[in-house]
Amino acid sequence: MKKLLSFLILSLLVLGLAACGGGNEGNEEGSTGGEEEGNKKLVVGASVVPHAEVLEAAVPLLKEKGIDLEIQEFTDYILPNVALDSKEIDANYFQTPGYLALQMEENEDFDFVSVGEIHQEPIGIYSKEYDSLEELPEGAKIIMSDSLSDHGRILPIFEKEGLIKLKEGVGENARVDDIVENPKNLDFTTLIEARLLASSFESGEGDAVVINGNYALEGGINIEEDGIAFEGSDVVPPNLIVVRSEDKDREEIKALVEVLKSDEIRKFIEETYSGAVLLAE
Repeated sequence: MKKLLSFLILSLLVLGLAACGGGNEGNEEGSTGGEEEGNKKLVVGASVVPHAEVLEAAVPLLKEKGIDLEIQEFTDYILPNVALDSKEIDANYFQTPGYLALQMEENEDFDFVSVGEIHQEPIGIYSKEYDSLEELPEGAKIIMSDSLSDHGRILPIFEKEGLIKLKEGVGENARVDDIVENPKNLDFTTLIEARLLASSFESGEGDAVVINGNYALEGGINIEEDGIAFEGSDVVPPNLIVVRSEDKDREEIKALVEVLKSDEIRKFIEETYSGAVLLAE
């Protein structure tokens, strides 16, 4: 009898606990813990610096509009577009028009569109030994990204300073093979991923290293002290909010762009990055 009584009591306790724990079952918003009831969820993929930081500043502003922003950080330039295509995220924030065009050319399944230009990041040339491009010696090794879309931004910096001459008319499509004059025989090395350039600089590789603005910031590089040349602000391409074409008119996407262009976010960018990140007009 005692065993039967104990069994009955235990069964009642288990049933009671199951009833208490079933309140959130099937409640998708309640399961995240970070969303408010009735708010819409928006997932945006971004590079860590400055993109994810800018998005973090936008979280409370979007919440006021009834949108819970979830940020997924990426450390490379490939996966954010893969995640967007597979609908793991609703938008991404990391790329320039040139890179977007190249990605869509290489991946026919990508059906993306830009819905807003947010900020600019000048590519910089950094050196631990030299204070200007003019000081670079004969045969100097220049380390730059393996991303072809960056080459059309980098090589004109060297041409402007008179170190090389490019084929006429190549413009933003310039490649190392387009160099027709190279008096100092500069050695352009293009086999390193953009995210590893800051490490290459810190370890003393090359006479100069060309680094994307976001990776220079993320790598803790002293931009003012170690930078010896930069893109002109008049030619720096903007960083975009990119979505699937089918989602370009979603209200949450429109709200995201509106917030990222707001006075509050513009002030955040100006005060946080001291010129290393510029506002897109």
